[in-house]
Amino acid sequence: MSKLILSLDGGGIRGAATTQFLSHIEEELKRQNSSIRDYVDFYAGTSTGSIIALALATTDLTMSEINKLYNYDNAQEIFDPNKGWLQIDGINAPKYAASGKTALLKKRMGNATWDDVGREKHVLAVSYAIEKRAPMVIKSTIEAHRNLLACEVADASSAAPTYFPTHEMDIPAQSENDYYLIDGGVIANNPTMCAVSEVRNIWPHIEMGQIRVLSVGTGFMARKINGPESKKWGAAQWITHGRILDVLSDERVVAYQAMAILNRGAYIRVNAELQTQPGFQTPPDDAMDDVSRINIKKLKKLGDFWFEQYGEQAIALIKGSYTGPSLDRIDPSTGKPKIHS
Repeated sequence: MSKLILSLDGGGIRGAATTQFLSHIEEELKRQNSSIRDYVDFYAGTSTGSIIALALATTDLTMSEINKLYNYDNAQEIFDPNKGWLQIDGINAPKYAASGKTALLKKRMGNATWDDVGREKHVLAVSYAIEKRAPMVIKSTIEAHRNLLACEVADASSAAPTYFPTHEMDIPAQSENDYYLIDGGVIANNPTMCAVSEVRNIWPHIEMGQIRVLSVGTGFMARKINGPESKKWGAAQWITHGRILDVLSDERVVAYQAMAILNRGAYIRVNAELQTQPGFQTPPDDAMDDVSRINIKKLKKLGDFWFEQYGEQAIALIKGSYTGPSLDRIDPSTGKPKIHS
């Protein structure tokens, strides 16, 4: 029997496109008397993707309710400006306070723990332990991790440097208990390969040809970095002009790896460059913290566009009936997914 991975990228408020797309998928499956949760064997998320993945895996929140986490009012609570410091655009202090994000995650996810995913399914979230200088992949396969609160892990995985403070967390069954964690996007913004590795470990009888992956991004930057000017940049300019966190979290190499090792038609990568293209004329801002009403509306429309382009194939992949080729991000010249042969 094959296994389905749902892998969700980081990207801050751009996760609104992810939840909108998944809401359409869920609505269509409901018309067929089923749900995303009926099919997914392994959930994987990084940063904002970990919030969505953990909400699906460990709580009773409907996909519609998860989508509403990414509305204007909630976004204002999450991206609450840091008033305690004289900070300059995240250069000398975190741009946002952690309290709003922490409170909202706790309110919506409650006391759900990793154990709530059950024993037949699994979930992981990617973070980075700064003092250890090592990836921290928190996963349900480690028994001691199963008592961790989903809201706290999601909080740690989404603690983007310069945007939010480092998240201190007690993690049992590690060499040390107290860890200072930051956003997993600095090492694996697309957690697909982490998930594929775990699936092979959990179910060793499963061959690579029996793994299916629906991987959903959050859009990627279209604006160019000024090459000649960058030769003169220091840390401040790379943060403000070079958007270094976005550079570090570029996910495209992971899609290349996944399509190279998985069977033809076993991988669908839902993503698009955030620019005007056929079928989509009002692209959202590529900033992970543009929480204006108009930008959130544009992000939701991006999710609508993705469902138009990938919906039928994604549902077939989820149900195990897809027979087409693997699909990559949308080609901005055609407005259609790239086909991987």
